[in-house]
Amino acid sequence: MGVEGCTKCIKYLLFLLNFIFWLAGGVILGVALWLRHDPKTSNLLELELDGAHAPSTFYISVHILIAVGAVMMVVGFLGCYGAIQESQCLLGTFFACLVILFACEVAAGIWGFMHKDTVSKEMINYYDSVYEKVLSETLTTDPNKRQAAATVLKVFHETLSCCGKGSMTSILTQLSDKFGLTDICPTSGTSVDCHRRIDELFTDKIYLIGIAALVVAIIMIFEMIFSMVLCCGIRNSPVY
Repeated sequence: MGVEGCTKCIKYLLFLLNFIFWLAGGVILGVALWLRHDPKTSNLLELELDGAHAPSTFYISVHILIAVGAVMMVVGFLGCYGAIQESQCLLGTFFACLVILFACEVAAGIWGFMHKDTVSKEMINYYDSVYEKVLSETLTTDPNKRQAAATVLKVFHETLSCCGKGSMTSILTQLSDKFGLTDICPTSGTSVDCHRRIDELFTDKIYLIGIAALVVAIIMIFEMIFSMVLCCGIRNSPVY
């Protein structure tokens, strides 16, 4: 025999929440892997020019997300097994893991909110440095340096379907391409500036991460409450 009455309902409800938590961990792990290998972000973040790499702040966040998803799956399984077995030891361990995860998530959320524009700003600064280098190398006689800088900039433009730092630079760059001075604008001939495209690309992905973290935090709060209620119910049950 085990717990009875309302405590038994909480037991199965906790099992259901832990199963959802386990699934959420799998979804977060999958989304993080998708963000890591998304062609658009990969093409941009793996660029290198004269030994200078593209900013890796976004990848650091994604790697943390991969670790969180994996840990969530392990903790979710632990909670499911502890609820079904009505084990105070497993439930206590599960509760401790949830508290640590919740504290880490809150800390990461605060840090992320304070630095939500850092990723796009770093990438915009890197783009500007490459763009200016292309313009300066166009005036030099070294074809290798000119081609290397133009290739990196071309990847930006083809990946994001943009050209130039702003509306005026976009028009000037397209004119430069037409006169044969450069070949860096995308073949689609778009006039959208790259600052806006970069900001949209990384802002949308950061909001996606934020929504996933909020859903998981809500589930974790209910799981901590139910795990403690079930643990107390097991302790007070006359069959133990």
